[in-house]
Amino acid sequence: MKFKYEDKQKFSNDVESYIRKNEVSYIEAVIEVCNEQEIEPEVGAKLLTQPIIEKLEAEGRDFNMLPRGAKLPL
Repeated sequence: MKFKYEDKQKFSNDVESYIRKNEVSYIEAVIEVCNEQEIEPEVGAKLLTQPIIEKLEAEGRDFNMLPRGAKLPL
């Protein structure tokens, strides 16, 4: 299988499109786009742009998955 994503922007655009289309959280969208493209979430995490990482961190804090002030190790 040829790797579809040559840069971070394409992957992040797919995540944003998935969110608009399906009205899901960023966390769910990243997992679903990874599943659709048959890539591991760890690989998908490396393809995220900084704005999406910041939105994921905010979402994690909102869902009490991250302590306030913590940053994801990306």
